[in-house]
Amino acid sequence: MLKVQEIRELIKLVDQSSIDEFVFEQDGSKIKMKKNKAETTVVAQPINQIPVAETTVTSQQPAVFEVKQETPAAEKPAAREEEAAEAANLHKITSPMVGTFYQSSSPDSPPYVKVGSKVTNDSIVCIVEAMKLFNEIEAEVNGEIVEILVSDGQLVEYGQPLFLVKPE
Repeated sequence: MLKVQEIRELIKLVDQSSIDEFVFEQDGSKIKMKKNKAETTVVAQPINQIPVAETTVTSQQPAVFEVKQETPAAEKPAAREEEAAEAANLHKITSPMVGTFYQSSSPDSPPYVKVGSKVTNDSIVCIVEAMKLFNEIEAEVNGEIVEILVSDGQLVEYGQPLFLVKPE
């Protein structure tokens, strides 16, 4: 079972994303998070009456956590950028997961790519960190980086465009 701090990180990531429901199962335990209009409800319950360590969850009553969520102010600019990419016949490199976007492997290192950088299909363009795991994201296309759509340290969602690439 996840530790309390890991559950808090999951709650924060789900709260900041646009997903409405998240389910996580591991070692006979299940965590289900579901957003409602202005709240996020998290239910952690054991499967098959297995006791769960390091939480206050019992096999009789699941724990429920509530997190306040701000309602989105306006439509995201990413939608407009996606339309422009389709019109210009550009390839979008998207995030394969929810996490934090990093342009380089460490704060002291230069970014993997900049606008104008040439990439191949196996070039690493960024890192997306999720639950302390750093996942290298590859370009998956040969071309030139035209635009970087997110800033360093920004939370990204599954399927969110990260880069626009002009294919060769």
